[in-house]
Amino acid sequence: MNTDILIATSVTVIFIAIIYARCGYASILNCYKMWFTREYWTSYNIIEAASWIAKAIIIIPALIFDNNIWELYFISLITSMTLIWASNKKLLPTLVGFNTLWIWLSMMVIVKNI
Repeated sequence: MNTDILIATSVTVIFIAIIYARCGYASILNCYKMWFTREYWTSYNIIEAASWIAKAIIIIPALIFDNNIWELYFISLITSMTLIWASNKKLLPTLVGFNTLWIWLSMMVIVKNI
């Protein structure tokens, strides 16, 4: 497994370097700097951050370590519903659709395990 992690991490660094170079490192840095400004943290950006964190704590253990913590799908269900509201505020239909799918996915996992 250590070799897998090394290969995946190395290729990820290469891919990120390519896309960051294409977008411009200054633009990417300025984008990340937004996290540290008070203006960025609107209600819908807070919900968006919480939702992505919830999805990460479900996906990472399941995909990398084969440890699916099904109880976390309750959090995913709630954050996906709130992220639809946040996505609608930003007018991002792809995120509305994606989170609609996540609501169904969360319910499938919850019902399967209850």
